Amino acid sequence: MSAEASVGSHAADSADSAIAPPSCYNTDEQRYPSLLGSKYVKLNVGGTLHYTTVQTLSKEDSLLRRICNGETEATIDPEGWVVLDRCGRHFGVVLNFLRDGSVPLPDECRELDEVLKEAQYYQIQGLVQHCISAMQKKKDILESVCGIPMITSAKEEQRMIASCKKPVVKLQNNRGNNKYSYTSNSDDNLLKNIELFDKLVLRFNGRVLFVKDVLGDEICCWSFYGEGRKIAEVCCTSIVYATEKKQTKVEFPEARIFEETLNILIYENNRRSGPGGLHLLDSRGSGSSLGAGQSEEEGATGGDRRVRRIHVRRHIMHDERGHGQQTVYKD
Repeated sequence: MSAEASVGSHAADSADSAIAPPSCYNTDEQRYPSLLGSKYVKLNVGGTLHYTTVQTLSKEDSLLRRICNGETEATIDPEGWVVLDRCGRHFGVVLNFLRDGSVPLPDECRELDEVLKEAQYYQIQGLVQHCISAMQKKKDILESVCGIPMITSAKEEQRMIASCKKPVVKLQNNRGNNKYSYTSNSDDNLLKNIELFDKLVLRFNGRVLFVKDVLGDEICCWSFYGEGRKIAEVCCTSIVYATEKKQTKVEFPEARIFEETLNILIYENNRRSGPGGLHLLDSRGSGSSLGAGQSEEEGATGGDRRVRRIHVRRHIMHDERGHGQQTVYKD
């Protein structure tokens, strides 16, 4: 063969090599190095090493399948490990889901959210739905639990009431905040108020936020809030004269407390501003009466924004006071 022919042949080979695509590319669609020719895959996920099969990674239409068939670029180190720049803490959960089609999920909400984020990154829709369903079940369980917040400061109370979208009922009971001794029935009535509070929590759970305050100045007082402001108040204590000395008397106006709880439901889900925003019970109308020994005060703050303050005033029994003494009440 002549030198000229040899040079021409060498030039043709160089041209063919320049035009021909690499073996890892397809003429129809650009592809990266494929793992389909291998049976096993070594994965380095954020420093956590996993060894699995291509068949497992290809079970669902996900990012991992596209890495295996070359549709998505993957970093492969000199030792053949496929490097994924993700936290490897929950990658075992991802692999087990691909292997079995289901997997036990963490109980802690934070870890469950982390698994959801990994499932979303790898685009495994089955695991995403599994996590969302588990989170919804936990949410339903938490909403069904009767939880009663305890007020620890005035700022916390203001923040809680202002941010709550539900009506709020607060019971303030502080038996130790008393200068005088109690009348004979006061302890029983105080317990009855607490028992009624517990019953109302069970009955209106999920619709009304019930809170307790054991640090306030009142011995026994109910407060009702809607749209972040106080709507009504029922004070159950009064100062009376008995046996020539002052005593503190605690009453149990059960009907009035229950009525105000029903009234506060008009602020549920902003119903008050809608077409159904009528008072369930009008405390000043014909359907309500304060009853003997109760007084109602309204402090007008402009327009419709008034607070109903109900103070219980019941007459002392004749045998509770000395002869010739007058009954004195103090709000």
